[in-house]
Amino acid sequence: MKKILKIILGIVLIPVLAFVAFLLYITLADYKPANMKQLQSIQRNSQELNPDESLKFISWNMGYAGLGREMDFFYDGGQQVRANKDLSSKYLDNILSFLKNQEAIDFILLQEVDFDAKRSYRFNQSNLIADALPMHNFATAINYKVSYVPVPLSEPMGRVKSGMMQLSKYVPSVENRHAYPQILPWPDRLFLLDRCFTESRFNLPNGKELVVLNTHNSAFVDQQELMEKELAVIKAFMLMEYQKGNYVVAGGDWNMNPPNYKPAENYNGHIYAASAVAITSDYLPADWIISFDPAHPSNRHLDQAFAKGVTPTTTIDFFIVSPNVQLLKLEAIDLDFADSDHNPIFIELMLK
Repeated sequence: MKKILKIILGIVLIPVLAFVAFLLYITLADYKPANMKQLQSIQRNSQELNPDESLKFISWNMGYAGLGREMDFFYDGGQQVRANKDLSSKYLDNILSFLKNQEAIDFILLQEVDFDAKRSYRFNQSNLIADALPMHNFATAINYKVSYVPVPLSEPMGRVKSGMMQLSKYVPSVENRHAYPQILPWPDRLFLLDRCFTESRFNLPNGKELVVLNTHNSAFVDQQELMEKELAVIKAFMLMEYQKGNYVVAGGDWNMNPPNYKPAENYNGHIYAASAVAITSDYLPADWIISFDPAHPSNRHLDQAFAKGVTPTTTIDFFIVSPNVQLLKLEAIDLDFADSDHNPIFIELMLK
């Protein structure tokens, strides 16, 4: 009887101890970036910014080329973990083809770019993007670095090294990564993204600077007060830069609806679902512009493969510009979520 009890105890304890050891290892190895970190800027174009010409921007969460039309995703209520290799290659080829056609765009802000991850078959997507846009300077910032994501148990996501990328035709004076506060509890935060925004600064002839921010705020959070902790950080930074007399443009995947958002027209044939959290109407002074496209969605749900008019969609990707910047044009480029669960956002601006 004692031998049987020892065997049973061993069967129970061994996996428990292994799990505890794994959590301890992941905790000790957790990626802990500094609150601010200077990024390496790769310069391939010495073109100077002309403030008398309009400036064109694109922001796109490219979903690591793994969340195209055919995909659902287990984190969002679906079943799949990653696209098969053929689908993933197709998504990536199409994304690169789209970006190659954006040579005239002055600034390109990308989110969910994989550097080395099982889910995207270990392609360094940032290198491929840089090759597609050889006349753009660029920098990258890590916001997801986990040696092993153990879920789902049936097919673990495994290693992830991913982040953000900002490209420009002009030479930045400096590029920095700014950490958002951790708003997720332990141990969830060990296996999810370390959220941040990046800062790219460009000198202007009048002695001021154009400050371009690329943001990727938290997902899977439905508590307004938690998301507002992140919003408070980037808000303070934007207001500080504007008070210095600088021009501020912030774009990206905010993972929440803009203030008082309601879609216009027929949403280009899509159906609308509000995000769990929205930016409040008093978030910024009234002369700041939160610019979004009400006629086309920027994001779709991932609980099922995409079907237009059936899959819920929303708008969580947009730009914020300071009062000394004039908005000329903005649109979500509706690609029907063929290669990512997000659509690209285009904006054209003029510095006042």
